[in-house]
Amino acid sequence: MNFKSPLLGSLVAAFLLTGCEDHRIPAVQTIQVTPFASGLAGPIGLEKDAGGHIWVAEAGSGQNDGRISMLTPDGKAHPVITGFDSEVIMGGELNGLNHILFADGVLYILGAHSKLYKANVVGFKPGDTPMLAKDLPVEDMQQFILDYNFAQDTQDTHLYNMTVGPNGDLYFTDAGANALIRRTKAGVWSVFAVIPGITNPTPVGPPFVESVPTGIVFDGQKFLVSTLLGFPFPANASIIYQVDQAGAVSVYQGGFTSLVDINLTTDPGALVVQHGVFGAMGFAPNTGQIRRVANNGSSVAVDGLNLPTDLVQMDAHTYYVSGLDGNVQKVTY
Repeated sequence: MNFKSPLLGSLVAAFLLTGCEDHRIPAVQTIQVTPFASGLAGPIGLEKDAGGHIWVAEAGSGQNDGRISMLTPDGKAHPVITGFDSEVIMGGELNGLNHILFADGVLYILGAHSKLYKANVVGFKPGDTPMLAKDLPVEDMQQFILDYNFAQDTQDTHLYNMTVGPNGDLYFTDAGANALIRRTKAGVWSVFAVIPGITNPTPVGPPFVESVPTGIVFDGQKFLVSTLLGFPFPANASIIYQVDQAGAVSVYQGGFTSLVDINLTTDPGALVVQHGVFGAMGFAPNTGQIRRVANNGSSVAVDGLNLPTDLVQMDAHTYYVSGLDGNVQKVTY
């Protein structure tokens, strides 16, 4: 599953966060959203490094111009790796870079066509000559996943996001195959779990809606997986699934709309990102949200975001959120 939406302006707003369960954050807290970086080409994935810099995967414009950039505290983007595949595919959707992850001293990068790149970016300084994607080690997993005998075969694969799980293995969401894929530290790949779809709750579209798994986190005991849902992208029907270490899938919490990311936080619960509400002209502008998820339900933390794609926590009071309008915004409270 890919995302393509019109470019629109940035957002500056303040919102209320309620229902926190930890004394480190008051029950009612003012949250401010301010511009941080702009002019990015389809920012999809965000990550932070040990030095306090934000890194962004830019999907590009469809001209094989995907890149990995470092964002310095002044909001300026410094290209680190350039030349990743970026193409416009059927339906006008953009197929390019997805998410990134620092692990074991390596920057892992999910590229188009379910490719996993590995880059050593230790020592990079703003102003250094960017590396080229073609020079990076890459594991091309497209055919492996396409050849797998899924019970409901979509004949598609789109490795979208990843996390570190037990024993340091990597676990990926595949938004095309509707599955979780595992890669051991030794480099052995396998299908870990299949994420089920739902019966279409609307009169529009097919009778069955694919899950389209997006975000994934591991809390030390289980995985939590957010889902977008395929066409017609029904509201209030997306599910967060929990997956145990044996690959058994069950519902953690439902009632969400078009989720594209999930994050564990320093407070109890998690934060999820709602990409937007789907309407007659596609995902409507400024209908994105950040929602706080607790055991007893969820609530809106930030409203009115424009087509958000990812959220990363910098410290206890600072987050960054990317959007398909080319912006990264700073969220503070």
